[in-house]
Amino acid sequence: MYRAALTTVFFLLTASVCEAESGLASYYGGRGHNGEMTCAHRTRPFGSIVTVTGGGRSIRCRINDRGPFIRGRVIDVSTSAARALGMLGSGVIRVSVE
Repeated sequence: MYRAALTTVFFLLTASVCEAESGLASYYGGRGHNGEMTCAHRTRPFGSIVTVTGGGRSIRCRINDRGPFIRGRVIDVSTSAARALGMLGSGVIRVSVE
């Protein structure tokens, strides 16, 4: 019974980390080392890799900061990630984060 309870807790925690979110993304002036695509997220662990899809493009970036702190935004991406997503002109786009 103890093993079953631990297994259930493990799967619930894993499922909550892997859930996709959707909302608005903005970008900040920070850059990763050597143009690495990085991002800021409120809850996901530092160092984890997420896939950000928006505007018909998809990128993978590493979480290295906390934020965004503006209601309705789910992620802030670095300038190099924003360039790859094609959002430098608009500044904010609707994305899905997995």
